[in-house]
Amino acid sequence: MTSHNMTWISYPSKSQPFNSPEEIEAVITSQNIISRVMHCYIALFVPTGLIAGICILIIFIKNHLQKKRASLDLLLLHFTISNIIMIFFSFTVITRPDYLTATHLACSLLSFFFNLGYFNSQYVFILTLLTLLLERFPPSTALCKATQRPILCVGLVLTCTFCLSLTEAVLVGTDNYHLEVHCQLDPLFAWPEYEIVKFIFGFGIPSLLQILCFTVLWAKEAPAEAPSLQQHIRTYPAVYAISVTMFICRLFYNVMILFRTALKLHRSIGTTKNELVMNIAEIVLFCESCASLGVILFFHKPCKDEVLRVIQRCRRKTPANNHLEIPEAAPAHQSGSQ
Repeated sequence: MTSHNMTWISYPSKSQPFNSPEEIEAVITSQNIISRVMHCYIALFVPTGLIAGICILIIFIKNHLQKKRASLDLLLLHFTISNIIMIFFSFTVITRPDYLTATHLACSLLSFFFNLGYFNSQYVFILTLLTLLLERFPPSTALCKATQRPILCVGLVLTCTFCLSLTEAVLVGTDNYHLEVHCQLDPLFAWPEYEIVKFIFGFGIPSLLQILCFTVLWAKEAPAEAPSLQQHIRTYPAVYAISVTMFICRLFYNVMILFRTALKLHRSIGTTKNELVMNIAEIVLFCESCASLGVILFFHKPCKDEVLRVIQRCRRKTPANNHLEIPEAAPAHQSGSQ
């Protein structure tokens, strides 16, 4: 693999000096927009995602201790943990419109752990779709038996995602580890192969598998004893809603990743507008993690039932508190009544 000299690359907003007032105005406008988008994300999506994620963890752990174990719930638990990790990594956008300052080595390590969560959430969700597909079309094969052992499947996913994240860490670059740079979770100074590998294994292949699952689900005729397609979708609405949300958000993000690769191959740093759209795409990716957790909490049946149970308990307690009986005061004794 040929090493690339990426010391020439920089963010358009950091490339001084600006040659015209129009360029300065474009930078200021771009920074105002990304700052507002970041504040909306931190104020709205992060609390929602973290609260939903914590509630899901509590419900799944409680059900597991009560022996209410299901393969789908274990996979969604793993998916939830991955998305909570993604939300914690999203705190790196708090500095926007500025960037974190770190050494090449520190930025590479940050990117490695971020990619671990990114690939992991993608592939464990594909495994979840495959589990639902095999539930509707049960084959008598080793594949069906494997999906009935979710811990083994999760271990395989973790192994694959670790190898992919390690590959990406190498493609960030092996030179100038001591130099300080502006750091993103997908580093700007990474080799072009970094984005290409991320697109292929982090979006291309998973999306093809996802489309294949949906094609089989819609086109193949199910056995007579299997529930209808509408009933099957109504039984698992959370998984299919997450599938659409994940595809749209990650499509936008990965298109921008490829566009940034094209700029690198042409040895161009792009424009301030390109930098703005890339930053927005990064925040949209994190919004998807928060939204997925909210969908699981309110649409996945075990979680939805527990939420409704808690709401009903609160409603029972509220009327009881509003109708407290006020003890009557004892009548005053009149003097000289005898």
